[in-house]
Amino acid sequence: QCTYLEVEQAEHTHAVVLSRPAWLWGAEMGANEHGVCVGNEGVWTREPLGEDEALLGMDLVRLGLERGSSAREALEVMTALLERYGQGGSCKEEPVPFVYHNTFLLADRTEAWVLETAGRYWAAQRITEGSRNISNQLSIGSEITAEHAGLRQRARSQGWWSGHGEFSFAQVFSLEQQPPRMEAAKARFQAGRELLRQHAGHITAETLMSILRDKGSGICMDSEGFRTAGSMVSVLPRDPALPCVHFFTATPDPSRSVFKPFVFVAGIKPVPQVRSPTFLQDPAKQIPRFQSSVDRRHELYRRHQAALELMEQDQERGQKLLETLQELEKQGLEGMKALLEGTETPLPEELADLFFDCVEAELKFY
Repeated sequence: QCTYLEVEQAEHTHAVVLSRPAWLWGAEMGANEHGVCVGNEGVWTREPLGEDEALLGMDLVRLGLERGSSAREALEVMTALLERYGQGGSCKEEPVPFVYHNTFLLADRTEAWVLETAGRYWAAQRITEGSRNISNQLSIGSEITAEHAGLRQRARSQGWWSGHGEFSFAQVFSLEQQPPRMEAAKARFQAGRELLRQHAGHITAETLMSILRDKGSGICMDSEGFRTAGSMVSVLPRDPALPCVHFFTATPDPSRSVFKPFVFVAGIKPVPQVRSPTFLQDPAKQIPRFQSSVDRRHELYRRHQAALELMEQDQERGQKLLETLQELEKQGLEGMKALLEGTETPLPEELADLFFDCVEAELKFY
C-alpha cells in the first residue's frame, strides 16, 4: 500500500532508511542496505498534471530503494512502475491539491544516474565522472542514456519536436512559460553547479553539508513559506569491504541542524525520537482527505524548534548552542572518517546504536 495506490508486492525487499514527510508512505530521500541512495524533487513540465491519485514521486523513491540492489536496478524498478501506474495526486497535506512531476538522483558505490519525468514519460542520464546536481527543473539535454520507448513519438505528436536534429529532453518537455518558482530553481541549479565546481576533485561529506547549508543560493531554503525540510549526505566507498555512511539531520533547515551518521548493520537500535506519531483517524487516509490537521512532529523536531526559538530570542545563548551542535557533528564526522580509513574498528553493536546515540546526545543539548 503506497500513499494512494496499491501495487503488487515484491517477493523480497531490502532494508531502507528514509527521510520522509510523515503523512505519506514514500520518502524524499533515503538509502538501502546495498548502498543505493535515491532522492527526488518536484518539477513542472508540458505534460498535464494528474490530480487523479496515482504514485507520488516520493513513493517511487521508496519503491526503488526497497526493490533495487543497485542504482541501475532501482532506476528500472521506478521507470517500470511509473509507466504502469503513472504519477499524480497531491504532494502536500492540505485541502488544496499541490501536484508536480519528479526528477531523481540515484547513486550506489559504482555509478550514478539522473532520472527525469514528465507524466509517464522519462529520460535518464548515467553520470560517469565529476559531480551532478538537480533543482526543480528538467536538466537532461541530449545526453540521454535510457528513455521511455514512446518519448520521442510523444514529443512529435504534440508538436514539441520536429523529429529532426538533436533531441534535448529538457528543451522539448520544459514549459515555455515557466512559473515564477521555476526561475528561482534555475538560479539555484546554477549556484549548486558552481559550488560543486569550486570543490572539484576533493568533494567530501563536509563539502556537501556546507553546500546544503548555503542560504545565499537558496539551496538552504527558508523563505516564502518553504523551508528545507530535511537533509542527507551519503559516503559510498568504492571498496565493498567498507560500510556506506549516511548522515541525516531529521530536522529542518540544515544551517541549524546536526548531521548524524547512520550505518546499516544487524540489530539496529530503533530511534523512536525521530519517528512521527501515528493516528488512528489519520486525515491523510480518510476520504475526503486532509479535512483536518494533526501535529506530526516527532520528539527531536519539537525540541529542535523550541531551541531555534531560544536562539532567536537570546543570541548569545543561541550561538553557544549552535557551537555545541557543530561540535557534536564534528565528532560524528571524525568517527566515521576513522571507520572509513580503517584506523578504528567499532564493534557491530556500537554501529547498531550509533544513530540512536547521536539523536540522544542532541536531545540532551536541547
